Amino acid sequence: MKLRAGLQAMFLALVGAAVLAGLVAVALVLQQREQAQKQILALSQRSMHALASQRLLLRGEAVSEQVADALVNPLYYFDLDAIGTIIGNVLRQPDVSYVIVYDTDGSIVHDGSRDIERYDQRMDDPFASEVVAATGQHMQSNGQLLDVSAPIRVGDQRLGGVRVGYSLATARQDEDAMVAMMQARLDEIARRHLIGVGVLLVVLLALGVIVAALLQRRLVRPVRQLAGAAQRIEAGHYDVVMPADGRQDEIGELVRAFDRMRASIARHDRDIRRMAYTDTLTGLANRLAFRESLDRRLLRMQDDPGRLALLFADVDDFKRVNDTLGHDAGDAALVQFTTRIDAAVREFDVADALLARFGGDEFVVLLELPAGSGTELGPLAERLATRLVEEMARPIEVEGRQVFLGISIGITLFPDDASSAGMLLKNGDIAMYQAKLAGKNGYRFYSLAADQAVERRMHMEQALRGAWDRGELSLAYQPVMRMQDRAQVGVEALLRWRHPEFGNVAPSVFIDVAEQSGLIDVIGPQVLHAACLQARAWQQRFPAAADLFVAVNVSPRQLRGAAFAGEVEAALRASGLAARHLHLELTETAVIGDEARIGQLLAALRALGVEIWLDDFGTGFSGLSHLRRVPVDGVKIDRSFVADVLRDPDDLALTTAIISMAHSIGITVVAEGVEKEGQFEVLRDRGCDLGQGFWLGRPMDAGAFDALLQ
Repeated sequence: MKLRAGLQAMFLALVGAAVLAGLVAVALVLQQREQAQKQILALSQRSMHALASQRLLLRGEAVSEQVADALVNPLYYFDLDAIGTIIGNVLRQPDVSYVIVYDTDGSIVHDGSRDIERYDQRMDDPFASEVVAATGQHMQSNGQLLDVSAPIRVGDQRLGGVRVGYSLATARQDEDAMVAMMQARLDEIARRHLIGVGVLLVVLLALGVIVAALLQRRLVRPVRQLAGAAQRIEAGHYDVVMPADGRQDEIGELVRAFDRMRASIARHDRDIRRMAYTDTLTGLANRLAFRESLDRRLLRMQDDPGRLALLFADVDDFKRVNDTLGHDAGDAALVQFTTRIDAAVREFDVADALLARFGGDEFVVLLELPAGSGTELGPLAERLATRLVEEMARPIEVEGRQVFLGISIGITLFPDDASSAGMLLKNGDIAMYQAKLAGKNGYRFYSLAADQAVERRMHMEQALRGAWDRGELSLAYQPVMRMQDRAQVGVEALLRWRHPEFGNVAPSVFIDVAEQSGLIDVIGPQVLHAACLQARAWQQRFPAAADLFVAVNVSPRQLRGAAFAGEVEAALRASGLAARHLHLELTETAVIGDEARIGQLLAALRALGVEIWLDDFGTGFSGLSHLRRVPVDGVKIDRSFVADVLRDPDDLALTTAIISMAHSIGITVVAEGVEKEGQFEVLRDRGCDLGQGFWLGRPMDAGAFDALLQ
């Protein structure tokens, strides 16, 4: 208000002071002009600085969160090429000074350079300590740089984080240039007005009043309007209307330039919001947009009751597409899945249905029905889930190949199952997990019993982490005998878990947990190394064990890993065990669906000298066909056939046929579950090569096996 009162007082004094008062008025004009100029520049500079800072901050938050989501799978599988590609795209953006991906210890995983020159070096810059300690998105600035960091998580597990550094020099240069331009414009305006004041002094008091009015209308009011508009924009109201009076002077140019800047900031804000709320691959709503929509609907239902159904869907075995065909093919498959899911949802014509992608191969469908709609929500969700399962069961065409996958869906209802968004999402995830456990390619409704089962399973998974290092996991060894003379020729290494709380946990239980959770990727190599070391120790200590082999079971997940062949070579090299003394046992399910790649892997292992045995042979529908496509050295007749060879002629005939067929193509036959002398004699008489079972020898620890070898 000081600017307006000073101008009015100055020109009122001109009315009664004539020429002498006019001189005083000139001095006042000079003083007030400088004050006005400083105030205009200060207001404009603060507004421009605030707008530029807000834009850069929003951009940094959106980019860091988007990059953190995109880096989850590459960092989890330590895919440096994928990490480099992602952060390389960010480094090419304007004003980005650096992008750093780091692990939970603050060591650098990738810095965007071709050779990753700072790989595994700890971050030692002034921002590093707060970045490592931060549990969420974190911003820091020293006046020269803006550092925005975001954690990278898989569920509740933190894998590391990503930092994006923005240079503030360009923004500062733009601000200085705009201030300089405004200074020049205001100086020119001031000079013109001073000339006007001189003329007004000549034409006396009447013209002075006119100039006062013009000054108030043509300068002060537009500047105050600009300042008010800048404050509204700073508060996030980009729809502010700028004064449009068609002026062609400097103030008019300033107003129009300010309006163009407002439009540009609004456009950037829309782009940032679109990036923040939209999945870049599929164009669907992302996790953030879905959660905000769910929160709004639940808040609205406090006053207007209604019902919601949440379908949490996960594509079955999608990792196999990325591993075998590459991530580009995986992205193409996800786009096809998105089209199919969207079409299926549209078939049911539910108003305000929302489809979102949560990342990776996870999709969520939200259905809403108002109170009194007359439609049962549970059956509607079930019909949609059935339709999605049918639709996803159809093969998709990716890079000229047909890919067969499926989808597992968890269904939860509001308000039946939960009253909050977080609980709905948790329950949907639990129900989806139950669908996975039930055999995949299906759906399950949430239930409290399922919730408790998942809690128990998660508790067991947590207990299984580090069990090997704590000494809870150990290996037992069951003898493998030659049937003709009952000579000891090998052992099968069997994993056992004795937990201080659970006691002895059945292998069928904890191995399934390890497989589903990915812990088998850690436990499997440990078992392989330990078994090879023990077999080599027996060979060195006991003459009778000079040619003793050890058989180790391999899970399907291990076979799908790219590093499995290297793990086998490392175990043999570390133990000194000859490759021919290592037998790897795999089940038919480990081969189904990917015979070509698994066949190449097994051929490479056999080239080293390792023998491959097919376990539980005869229980699958296509066991014989696999012997043609997958190179194996032996088959193990499933114990269900051996158990009934003495009383079931069909089992005896099948067992005899398996032995004859295997011998005809040069494959060793091992019988599992030999628990009676009669079984042993029947199998020996029919030419079975090897056998194992309680009648031949029970599983025992390494110390007991020492005594057996002595």
